[in-house]
Amino acid sequence: MSNRPVSTTDLPEPGPGADRLRQALLDASFTADGVLELLGATAYAALARGETVPAERAIRGDDGPRATLVRLFLLNRPVPAGPAETALPAGEALAGGWLRPGAGGGGTLRAAVDIRPYAGPDGEDWWIVSDAGCAVGGAAGLRTTAATGGRDVVLGAGGASSTLAQITVRTPVTRALDVGTGCGIQALHAARHATEVTATDVNPRALRMTRLTLALSGVPAADVREGSLFGPVEDDEPYDLIVSNPPFVISPPEPGERLTYRDGGLPGDELCRTLVRRSAAHLAPGGYCQLLANWQHVEGEDWRERVSSWVPPGCDAWIMQREEQDVAQYTELWLRDAGVHRDDQRRWEERYEAWLEEFAARRTRAVGFGWITLRRTDAEDRSVIVEDWPHAVEQPLGDEIRSHFERLDFLRRHDDASLLNRRFVLAENAVQEQIGRPGAEDPEYVVLRRRSGVMRATTLDTVGAGFAGSCDGTLPAGVIADAIAQLLAEDPVLLRDRIPPVLRALVEEGFLLPCTGD
Repeated sequence: MSNRPVSTTDLPEPGPGADRLRQALLDASFTADGVLELLGATAYAALARGETVPAERAIRGDDGPRATLVRLFLLNRPVPAGPAETALPAGEALAGGWLRPGAGGGGTLRAAVDIRPYAGPDGEDWWIVSDAGCAVGGAAGLRTTAATGGRDVVLGAGGASSTLAQITVRTPVTRALDVGTGCGIQALHAARHATEVTATDVNPRALRMTRLTLALSGVPAADVREGSLFGPVEDDEPYDLIVSNPPFVISPPEPGERLTYRDGGLPGDELCRTLVRRSAAHLAPGGYCQLLANWQHVEGEDWRERVSSWVPPGCDAWIMQREEQDVAQYTELWLRDAGVHRDDQRRWEERYEAWLEEFAARRTRAVGFGWITLRRTDAEDRSVIVEDWPHAVEQPLGDEIRSHFERLDFLRRHDDASLLNRRFVLAENAVQEQIGRPGAEDPEYVVLRRRSGVMRATTLDTVGAGFAGSCDGTLPAGVIADAIAQLLAEDPVLLRDRIPPVLRALVEEGFLLPCTGD
């Protein structure tokens, strides 16, 4: 971590002005729905990718308050003082640091920060505050600001932020921790279901942005602390929920070039490994730690074994790799993210070479991206599931992830005999497909498929398909097994021995759900 001072003097201070600004934004319908209505779906989607031309075209000639706010806070364009005053209390916003005079005078104003409307999960009108003039996920890469030089820039809510928000378990908790809070979007979500929220970051600008995001969204302030990883909370009571979208990019050491929002400063994937390993010490019993991560695919090593070795004792884990990129693809992605492609060709090639040299030195052939969920447990037979899942999922997945760990606990509590005494019901999102030659009397095999959440599929034989299809919550599993044995003229004792492994797999993957009340 660099000791270079980071300026926050150019940023607004949260205070009463945020309440009046929020009301002005609401009055002008400068909300997620309102901006979508104004711009249309195409321009709105382009704006989310950091591309502004479609939005510029959509509001050309429109001097209304909503269009004025779009120009100010989303397009980072100067606007005349008159329209600005109509759209919001411009004098107060100027005095409070939300606006600043346009370059060269001329009676124009421009935004000091990006204020982006954001819809909460229950339709709440929120606003995410970040550095002005920085593309979020744009193909053109990072656009730096004079205040930060780009290195300590705070980006808004991009695709990764949204993904983490949607996979997070949202049960009510007492204490939540957001490690590497950035613009504060995870702290904002956590404030809906946590009594106390703590947010940490190494970047003082990020902590100020988090305060602004919460204040402008009308959400109680979090306890914000400066520092790396768990350093600021070492002496705290354990947390019920820890979330983190850390600076996980695996980049070579480049003094003076590191971007705080993405480059953690530790070699390889050490930052993500450290975050996972140290999380258990800060989790309350039953608490969750959920984060996004990158990991190296090292020559001669199984990446699944490598990442599963990060999981600390006392934790269950579900690790899902969503994407894998070879080192050249990965290098190009993040050099473009930093805007290096806008430099001269020689600089691009030098940086590219440095990244490939670093990967070669670490015997890294590819990089994986995925989701890691840990759950603190006192079970002796902990569960660590690591899987490659590049297939479609249906967000949000928070409830499904919680249900996954609850089903693990259920299976731990029941031996095979007690499982056969329980009743089960087929999940509502499960459908059956029969695979075989057209006209054949019987299918070659049966596929059970889930149509939502993690859209899994599993192949079953005749017995497994018949068993799953008969689970409607009325009969215990053992009674269904006996009926199938009688129908197929099989030994019921042997069939009862075959059913529990099938049953456990179907419950673990969410195809069968135990009935309550047994």
